Amino acid sequence: MDVDGKSIDRSTSRKHQTNNNNIVVGTDFLETNKADRAMWLLKCPQVVTRALSNSPDAPSRPVAKVIVSVDPLQSNDDDDSSSTEFTMELASTDSGNALRSYTLNMSTDFIPMSVFSESSQDSSFVLGKFTVEGKILNKFDMKPHDQNLERYGKLCRERTHKSMTKSRQIQVIDHVTGGHMRPMPGMDVLSFGAAEKKKVVSKGSETKRLRKERGELEKIIFKLFERQPYWTSKQLIQETDQPEQYMKEILKDLCVYNNKGVHQGTYELKPEYKESSEETKPR
Repeated sequence: MDVDGKSIDRSTSRKHQTNNNNIVVGTDFLETNKADRAMWLLKCPQVVTRALSNSPDAPSRPVAKVIVSVDPLQSNDDDDSSSTEFTMELASTDSGNALRSYTLNMSTDFIPMSVFSESSQDSSFVLGKFTVEGKILNKFDMKPHDQNLERYGKLCRERTHKSMTKSRQIQVIDHVTGGHMRPMPGMDVLSFGAAEKKKVVSKGSETKRLRKERGELEKIIFKLFERQPYWTSKQLIQETDQPEQYMKEILKDLCVYNNKGVHQGTYELKPEYKESSEETKPR
């Protein structure tokens, strides 16, 4: 392999130069012993990337396995990849919600690529060692296996909900007198008084009213109409202290409701009851 017209030695010989920090930096060196090694390029979801990154450091322990399924009846052409299915299963995941089975979709058209690595530091304090790790033979796009689509949807919803939830923190503030936390003058006092007033009114309205006998209530209503000829429903309920629905039933039988005119919104006795009440008046 030639770089800039120079032959690259595959041995461990190299040229060195020293920088200002007395660190030896390698130049004009590229390790190509692994250049012909076939490698796969996988486009992984973040869940898989985290699972592979958190895998044990022991090189002998596998982190995943790839299952290749071939249908011999579908195609006899060795170059036809449509009859081949690839599935990858992770060995283990730290999160219980992470999926373990994925389908690998192989891309047939991609730019030829090679994989390079650079060593950061070795025992000789030499930096800048570049190595060709291999060339890309196949490129795959990963997606959850069909049997895990429902679980994958649940995982996406949980992830979206978690990203939308604001995290709250409790902190202890030192050397604070509390002056900046004081309410503005009259703000809390007014709101507290309004709340108490509303509470008292609602409590009084919730008091259960006891029904009187119908005959007794009719006598009370007739006496009220002797006092004045027109009453609103609210006034009659306050005067008699009776339930609203029960009071409306009695008024429907005894009175006429004025929908318009000068006395709109009030009740008055029906004509037959007006005559009877006038006859019973003392002369």
